Amino acid sequence: MTGKSQTPATLRFLIYLVAIVLINIVGTTLFFRADLTQNNIYSLSPASRDVVATLSEPLTINVFFTENLPAPHNNTQRYLRDLLEEYAVNANRFFNYRFYDVSAREDDVSGKAEENRKMAENYGIYPVEIRMIEKDELKFKKAYMGLVLIHGDLIEQIPTITTTDGLEYQLTTAIRKLNNKISVLAGLKEQVNVELIMSASLKAVAPYMGLNELHRLPDAVKEAVERLNRKNYGRLDFNYRDPKDVAELGDQHNIMTLKWPDIKERNIPAGEGAIGLVMAHGGRKIEIPLLNVFQIPIFGTRYELMDMSTLEETINENIESLIGINMDIGYLASHGAPEIGGAMMMAQQQDGETLQNFGALLSENYTIRRINLNDEPIPPGLGCLIMAQPVEEFSDYELYQIDQALMRGTSLAVFSDAFKEIQQPPRQQFSMQQGPTYQPLSTGLERLLAHYGVEIKPAFVMDKNCYKQAMPARSGGGERPIYFAPVIKTENINTDLDFLNNIKGLVTMNNSPLFIDPEIVKAGHLTAHTLLHTSDESWEMRDQINLNPMLIQPPQDQSQFKRFLIAGMIEGNFSSYFDGKEIPRKPAPDDDDSDDQDMDIFSETSKAQTDDEKDPAADVEQGIAGIEAAGDFIAAGRPGKISVLGSSALLRDNLLDREGQTPNAAFVLNLIDALNSRADIAVMRSKVQQFNPLDDTTAFTKDLIKLINIAGLPGLVVLFGLGMWLRRRAKRNYIQAMFQ
Repeated sequence: MTGKSQTPATLRFLIYLVAIVLINIVGTTLFFRADLTQNNIYSLSPASRDVVATLSEPLTINVFFTENLPAPHNNTQRYLRDLLEEYAVNANRFFNYRFYDVSAREDDVSGKAEENRKMAENYGIYPVEIRMIEKDELKFKKAYMGLVLIHGDLIEQIPTITTTDGLEYQLTTAIRKLNNKISVLAGLKEQVNVELIMSASLKAVAPYMGLNELHRLPDAVKEAVERLNRKNYGRLDFNYRDPKDVAELGDQHNIMTLKWPDIKERNIPAGEGAIGLVMAHGGRKIEIPLLNVFQIPIFGTRYELMDMSTLEETINENIESLIGINMDIGYLASHGAPEIGGAMMMAQQQDGETLQNFGALLSENYTIRRINLNDEPIPPGLGCLIMAQPVEEFSDYELYQIDQALMRGTSLAVFSDAFKEIQQPPRQQFSMQQGPTYQPLSTGLERLLAHYGVEIKPAFVMDKNCYKQAMPARSGGGERPIYFAPVIKTENINTDLDFLNNIKGLVTMNNSPLFIDPEIVKAGHLTAHTLLHTSDESWEMRDQINLNPMLIQPPQDQSQFKRFLIAGMIEGNFSSYFDGKEIPRKPAPDDDDSDDQDMDIFSETSKAQTDDEKDPAADVEQGIAGIEAAGDFIAAGRPGKISVLGSSALLRDNLLDREGQTPNAAFVLNLIDALNSRADIAVMRSKVQQFNPLDDTTAFTKDLIKLINIAGLPGLVVLFGLGMWLRRRAKRNYIQAMFQ
């Protein structure tokens, strides 16, 4: 009987064992992961999945990481392994990675680890010194903790990985850099169309417009496209079109059209024509103006053809923009704006500051193109133009350049101040310098912004929820509130926008309130987003501005407290500020009174001439003066975005950290990414933000939580014991009732 009873038990044990083994085998191939974190920090972002899924050339990641490191570095290595495995699962066949053994061991007789260490150092990855506690002793150890990415002939290193924060962001941006334009072009399913639109009728009037090289333009564009095609996998299609219906063409593309009257002296009949370069791919298109028209005072209308030596470079830059790898970003370097980065110093700076940290963080993912409106127009195809703290007045022609850039789809990031700070010199040799005065700033940019629906009010916002400055002991200690440096908490950040979703605290300074006009937004079918608000305990400082913290006191009237908008964004198809207005003229060089006098004399002399004395060429000039140009002005723009922050202080080095880890840096960089159509990268950066401040609670809530912690838990134990006693008593009574 004993043997028979043990047989089924043994059989069940064997069946269970086989089942467990089979389940583990199946689990090695069929498995899933559930990321339960709030921001999915342990899952790949869509941008990371896309970048490895579209590789068209082999990408290899070699990891050099010392084994058996102490915490927290062992967790970093484990996270890196899991992250690379996630990349591999979502990647195509061109993605590979490998971990190399670089740990120094006495039993390594083959010397393989030594070879791997030499390989790492050849790639520029060297050991770093880490601290570790072993047997209650603090020790130091050298360890390799880096990787190298190899893509074709290009190499990118991440020499030191000491934390998991931002690791996915670093890897994805590095892969994007390596997945260069050639790789992207090789994987394109559609050709990039380059179409030159030029009416043959223009060749007749071109010599009288000063365009003697116009006849060479078709061949020059064709040769430039052919040269680029040899470098770009033959992905460019060139087409030359002589349009028959100029009016219909103007409705399709924003290119220049011209009309001219009869020029009898040269037997040129009245006619019309069009000229421009249109590049298109995947539903996107960019129009490149080939002819510029300038209304110059005194000199009249002048026509200027694009420099043919720059054709290839211009087409190449716009190819990158079309296929989504354009990393250029514009920065207004004129009108008294601070110099970005530390390479150069502008002697005309009012405060001698440069935006070094901002420039360094921006240059990690963008090529900064400094735009000087005094010398050059804003190039077409630019994704975003940053205007930080302009203090000099814009001419109408410069405002026209900004307006037309927005109409072409270039987004605007405006960090503008409402006041200009003026330092006061000391009155006497031994007296202390007085505080600065604040003069309302008017550059003309306000007119543009008001037309688009945004107004920066001439005031400063104070907030009780502000940065607290620790005071030294000799001053009595404690904290001093800096009311003009509000702390923007989570509830005042628009987390409905994905790129702001995980940013949970900012410190700003010298903010002016914004007003977004709902009527203009509604009439223009635009979409307005509030980005940052101050708290409900904010008030305005107007008229007599004094930012001395010791002299600022909150108002006694509670009705003056309210929330203020300090950062906003509007997107949609904007209408031009200059629609229905006279197109501004480009200022003439050396335009002074003497020139006006010379022209007056010239005009009087011309009037004195008789019809017999007139030169026939003058009639030609008069006919050319009758040419009407259209199409270079864009009245209704393409989809674009404008973000406005009523302060430039957020870009200064004292509010932006060099490593880009603070909420301030994440906000600024995410905003620039969103304006430059890279919101996916912005989402990936902000999801690793580790700053999680506690939500504010009322005094009643705090007392309630204390009461629960002190009396609640003992009360639960008492209630549980009482329940058990009642249950046993009921059971005892039930048993007694059964036997009675």
